Amino acid sequence: MAKKPGNHTALDDTASQNGTVIDMFTRKPLDETDLHQAIRLAPELDGMEMLYSNDANPGKLFSMKILCWALMKDGSIDALIPWLNKVVPARELQDPLNGRWEGYFDQAHNFAFFEVPPHKVAELENAASYYQNEKADDNHIIQELPDAIGTHAILTRDKFKNIVLIPVTSWRLLGDGQILGMIADDKKVGNTPVLAGDPCLLPAQKHGDFHYFFHYLIANKIKHGDTEALAAFTHLADD
Repeated sequence: MAKKPGNHTALDDTASQNGTVIDMFTRKPLDETDLHQAIRLAPELDGMEMLYSNDANPGKLFSMKILCWALMKDGSIDALIPWLNKVVPARELQDPLNGRWEGYFDQAHNFAFFEVPPHKVAELENAASYYQNEKADDNHIIQELPDAIGTHAILTRDKFKNIVLIPVTSWRLLGDGQILGMIADDKKVGNTPVLAGDPCLLPAQKHGDFHYFFHYLIANKIKHGDTEALAAFTHLADD
């Protein structure tokens, strides 16, 4: 339902007969697995949220703050959300146990909508066009955005008997489309506050004890021993 500008990929005239999708930057055919690979991010700084529902609460809508907006190789754009152990496009929430996308919400103007905001489309398209000639091998850092929504990573090495909640400092987009939540290694912190790009940062998803990302409201409830949050967390840990 979100807008698909189509400025970055298209059906090449010479390839349209067999339906091959051509990357307009590289002029090379896109592999199906690469179609939804993120190539550019735009931070969400106006407090917009994703709306979602789940089967456990019929008739109710829940909201979650949007981390950023992403332009994919196929030209589509969507909001990105830290969800369980990875970052996912909002419209791809289809697991009935964990939620389904229902739209976006502009808290400042108190209305729900279904199309990507045009100013974010323009920002992403213009930035992607400007930086299109940058080196983009798999491990190259395309962007690193500070986390502005209070995401925490949960670490445990004993099956959740003991847990550590660490704030995510930033999110790093690599040339292969990976989006990594960067957390600080306390033993290597040399400067405070720890900012995006600091050498003490390491990817949460590549930490041996990493399990999930949590929104800051849930993380703080867990820290303060909230009964309902702990019950939900225990159920998740048991799964």
